Amino acid sequence: MDVRDSITDAVRSVLADLGVDPLPAIVQLERPGNPDHGDWSTNVALASAKAAGRNPRELGTQLAECLLAAPPAHVVGVEVAGPGFVNFRLTDSWLHEVLADVVAAGVHGWARHDDGAGTRVIVEFVSANPTGPLHAGHGRGACYGDSVARLYDRCGYDVVREFYINDRGLQMQNFAASLAARAAGRDVPEDGYHGQYIADWAAEMVAETSDGSGGAVDPMEWGYARALASHRSVMESLSIDFDSWFSERSMIASGAIDETLAALRAAGAVYEEGGAVWLRSTDHGDDKDRVLVKSDGEPTYLMPDVAYHRDKFGRADRLVNVFGADHHGYVARMHAAMALLGHDPAELEIAITQLVSLQRDGREVRLSKRTGEMVELAEVVDEVGADAVRFTYLLLSVDSPQTFDLDLVASQVNENPVFYVQYAHARIHQIVRRADEAGFGRGALADVDLSLLSHPRELEVLRALHELPDIVARGCREQAPHQVTTWVRDLASSFHGFYHDCRVLGEGIEPALTVARLWLVEGARIGLAVALDLLGVGAPTEMWREDQAGGHSEGEGA
Repeated sequence: MDVRDSITDAVRSVLADLGVDPLPAIVQLERPGNPDHGDWSTNVALASAKAAGRNPRELGTQLAECLLAAPPAHVVGVEVAGPGFVNFRLTDSWLHEVLADVVAAGVHGWARHDDGAGTRVIVEFVSANPTGPLHAGHGRGACYGDSVARLYDRCGYDVVREFYINDRGLQMQNFAASLAARAAGRDVPEDGYHGQYIADWAAEMVAETSDGSGGAVDPMEWGYARALASHRSVMESLSIDFDSWFSERSMIASGAIDETLAALRAAGAVYEEGGAVWLRSTDHGDDKDRVLVKSDGEPTYLMPDVAYHRDKFGRADRLVNVFGADHHGYVARMHAAMALLGHDPAELEIAITQLVSLQRDGREVRLSKRTGEMVELAEVVDEVGADAVRFTYLLLSVDSPQTFDLDLVASQVNENPVFYVQYAHARIHQIVRRADEAGFGRGALADVDLSLLSHPRELEVLRALHELPDIVARGCREQAPHQVTTWVRDLASSFHGFYHDCRVLGEGIEPALTVARLWLVEGARIGLAVALDLLGVGAPTEMWREDQAGGHSEGEGA
């Protein structure tokens, strides 16, 4: 049983003995901001005082006295602080049990949950128009969406990663016209696409499709296939594999749009005015009703989107959408549409990614696909590497604007966050190699005296490992992979501190302590591997630092 479960069970039992009714549904345990106040703290006395008819401080004192009389496992001290906070002090043995749990679970099992068992979730992300290559700004939503899907998967959900292809409408027509113009040696239309890639792709189109007969090729279909191939390629380079590529055009052919409109009519969710069909979205919180079908009979962009979400709800229990910063107004109208179709809007969660400022040499790089001032996502991956791209995009909450410094991300220095974390993993493998060379085996964990792990640096690593299951559960619940990024940076910092202050091998180190520390190193490896996998980042076994003379691999003492 987790030490917190043991403590909370004991707290609830004592509160019942003290006549608290009703008992609190949750006993909240948190780490005190000041380590001097103990290992864990609860405000349960303040929260339960009214039900108990007591002063919070008085109830806290009674609770502490009873718990000290029959303390839960590992608890050696219970104190009351302030207006009624109850603080617990534990022996180091609870952290040694954490290490045993981590090792027993391994990379596959540690920080894995079954909360989502039996629940299907579709995570839709990227969803760009196939009118050109993905630019660097698309990378944030791509890396975020994939890591959200990884969190759902680790929490037991049945996950589908889906790319929605916006392959109809005016933008596709403008794209095709731009390709055709370039292929014919003409200027691109004013409302077309002016990027260099248009000229390059037009040349490819001519070269690949010329049959010597002067036969024409459909620039719409050729360009569509070329753009989609580009999108697939860069996603694969980032280790993002979509389970489904869903075409907007397919819903016209299947009749899904007409069926959805009929369903909305049957539900009384639409009305006609001025020859157009309007969605009653104000009935469910939108600021105005929205046009679904224009007076000329052409669907607006919203109509296929509603049909698409109706289709997704036929395939999943929960939907997660990842959209760019220009989609804020989309949230209310789509929630309204789903409510009008009889779905619970809470089962559609929409994350809006804020803008990314890409910088090189201290200057901002523009990202417009239309004007041609664009840095392709593929270029960024080629320049700094897929691991650095993914980790950097996941450093901050997507609610916050982000600056992506290409120079820093490409550097092999400790100031580079992804390098700092991966370097910790490489150090672990260096320690293990040195131990093997010295003839040290870890043996069975059950035979190891883990009580030797008492240095503050060692305990700091173990506390971090204990936090990971909570981080994963909360990161999934809040769709917040940046919490994993923060955690793994903290673990790496703790491990580097341990490496500096606690030698594992060498003269003067007792063999029993070496073996215990080798198991601690294994626990850290598991934690790093789990977190890096959730972020879609590799876990290298060997690395070089720019300040290492001669470019040698990690070779410091272990």
